[in-house]
Amino acid sequence: MSTDGQRDDQPATLATTIYARLKADILTTRLEPGRKLQSRFLMEQYNVGQTPLREALNRLTTEEFVVGMEQRGFYVKDVSKEELQELTKTRCWVEGLALRESMQNATQTWEEALLVAHHRLDRTPRSLKPDTFENNPDWEKVHRAFHTTLIGLCGSRPLLGFCEQLADRLYRYRMMSIAKAYPARKIGAEHSDILQAVLGRDSERAVHLLQQHYQRTADVIYSDLAGFLG
Repeated sequence: MSTDGQRDDQPATLATTIYARLKADILTTRLEPGRKLQSRFLMEQYNVGQTPLREALNRLTTEEFVVGMEQRGFYVKDVSKEELQELTKTRCWVEGLALRESMQNATQTWEEALLVAHHRLDRTPRSLKPDTFENNPDWEKVHRAFHTTLIGLCGSRPLLGFCEQLADRLYRYRMMSIAKAYPARKIGAEHSDILQAVLGRDSERAVHLLQQHYQRTADVIYSDLAGFLG
């Protein structure tokens, strides 16, 4: 047995599990930006020992979801207008490139997968309630699947991994203002327009629409969180 009460042959598995749980809570802002991550609270809340907890926090620090301060411990990384702008600009750049490459490598199988992904997205309610907004986790899954499929044939796993990291970091911002955008924004039409441009092999229009799609999301966040973002 290790000194923190966990089995010595389990730390890697435990660290991965606690990493996933902490990351999910940070992304959904259950652990809000700027919050101090006190070890005792986290150990009790997630029923985990100190060693795997520290490993998970170090991994989240590397991915820039958590900030480690010497002699002060760990904090959920704060949000800022500057970071939102940088992340949005970078995502537009790299996913624009990935989409162009995917369209150049287009196959019938990819186009069919894209149609299926869009159909699932189009058929999944954005909100769990018709009158007031309640985020639908199933929609989030099929939404991510659609965007992942769009760029999935780019031929570069490192590029896809970087795109996924950017999507995660921007997801946290989106979750902070998501209710404001619903139902005013016709996001379903935006997805349909992107799909049609891709199927029509119009790469310039497809990339433009995808980048515009991400910029509109950022604009909603700016307006909703103007007083909160640094």
